Amino acid sequence: MRVLVVTPTYNEAENIGEVVSRARAALPEGEILVADDASPDGTAEVAEAAGAEVGGVHVLRRPGKDGLGPAYKAGFSWAIDHGYDVVVQMDADLQFDPEVIPDLVAEVEAGADYAIGARYIAGGAIPDWPWYRRALSRWGNRYARLMLRLSGHDATSGFRAVRTDLLKRVDYETVRADGYGFLIEMLYRFQRSGARGAEVPITFRDRTHGKSKMSGRIVVEAMWLVSRWGIRDRLRKLRRGRVDA
Repeated sequence: MRVLVVTPTYNEAENIGEVVSRARAALPEGEILVADDASPDGTAEVAEAAGAEVGGVHVLRRPGKDGLGPAYKAGFSWAIDHGYDVVVQMDADLQFDPEVIPDLVAEVEAGADYAIGARYIAGGAIPDWPWYRRALSRWGNRYARLMLRLSGHDATSGFRAVRTDLLKRVDYETVRADGYGFLIEMLYRFQRSGARGAEVPITFRDRTHGKSKMSGRIVVEAMWLVSRWGIRDRLRKLRRGRVDA
């Protein structure tokens, strides 16, 4: 299968060179697409220079800062247009270990439609987080799984491998959520479509370079969307029950 690692970037010049080189070393038969939102720190230029050294790297220059969801959708479209079979989603902040990429791809090659790098399963860890941040993340995941009846253990992990056929099947272009909400909505659509999923344990570390893009607004947006979708599904089920009665 042809595999493309898609990594959205905005001001990741300090990290992207290492991300590219480590990802290529981990999966030399795959290729990388850096979807850059016009980073003013020269991320795209650094990515192109690193790609010239290791090969198999493409840079998609986007016109402005538009968020995680739109960047991933642009990357998905690029992968589909260029005939790739599997897309690996990975942030460029080195919180995910590129050496795990082959494990995610192997699950898809073995028959899964998607594979998620999970922090909250046996073998997974978040060694650098304080207890309150860990508790908030676990609570958010449990809430999303409960409201949307999701299987699995890590609905907000951004480290994933997905068949491009599944992306087309769930109509990814119509996903409107961003940030955590985008990741949750994609998983929600995967499972509603009947896709087969797998999980791979990962160690999630704090970034050492650059500034986090996470904000309270993104978290609140995600929880609001999860609540809205969950309530909508329950109302639909209730209405169907009344009709059947």
